[in-house]
Amino acid sequence: MSGPEGSGRAGDRAAAETRRTGRAPNASLVTGGTLVAAIILTALVSFLWTPHDPTQSNAASRLLEPGTASHWLGTDKFGHDVLSQLMAGARVTLFVGVVAVGVAAAIGTPLGILAGMARRGTGEFLMRVNDLLLAFPALLLAIMFGAVFGASTLTAMVAIGIATIPSFARIARGGTLQVLSYDFIQAARAAGRRPAAIALRHVLPNISSLVIVQCSVSFAIAILAEAALSFLGFGTRPPTPSWGRMLQESQELLFTAPALALWPGLAIALAVLGFNLLGDGLRDRLDPRLQERPG
Repeated sequence: MSGPEGSGRAGDRAAAETRRTGRAPNASLVTGGTLVAAIILTALVSFLWTPHDPTQSNAASRLLEPGTASHWLGTDKFGHDVLSQLMAGARVTLFVGVVAVGVAAAIGTPLGILAGMARRGTGEFLMRVNDLLLAFPALLLAIMFGAVFGASTLTAMVAIGIATIPSFARIARGGTLQVLSYDFIQAARAAGRRPAAIALRHVLPNISSLVIVQCSVSFAIAILAEAALSFLGFGTRPPTPSWGRMLQESQELLFTAPALALWPGLAIALAVLGFNLLGDGLRDRLDPRLQERPG
């Protein structure tokens, strides 16, 4: 009886969630959230525990195969424990993503709102400048920053953040123009509210769902950009572990020790997949136009 009763309770909960939201449970949101939570948990655990010191080299333990008792995923050509480096690399990747996306959202969102609420000429000028930056390749901009200011985690964060600003500005401007067409905005203007008050009290809360979704998608882009910069030598510098640099160091051993490229590549793929699925799930959950669709 316990099995059917448990299944019945689960079905009741799913039905209750469907009745509450008007939609079935979102598979993309659940899957993406699970992957992202696993990566965040790994990064947090790495502050307290790793199987070995991720920066300690051991010449006697070079290129051990995965599955050994003391090194579950093996060791690299310097004798670093691969699992420990993956765990420590997760916190670097997430840190770069958080700061880069935070910078982009903090600058791009107000810029987009300003372009949407300003006079037509001013708004068009701001967006043309924004389009000019958007047309500039993000990776090339990051490489230029690395060449001028030196390769470092800070350089990667700033370059990725600047390259992501145009995406937030375009999203925020589009949402602002839509919100400004609503009647309550006309009522707020008729009541004498200043543009700054309208932007903070009415526009920003109504476009927050768009910004949240863009943050999730941009986080995946930031992970790829950081890995690419580290692979090219313009990102995180040794001895700090980085998934991109782990790939770069494994390329000369691709045919003799392919697992060294498999683990960081898999970590990057799962992280990007998780944030993309999370963004898709949040969009489906937060966009009222999608919620109104039948079925």
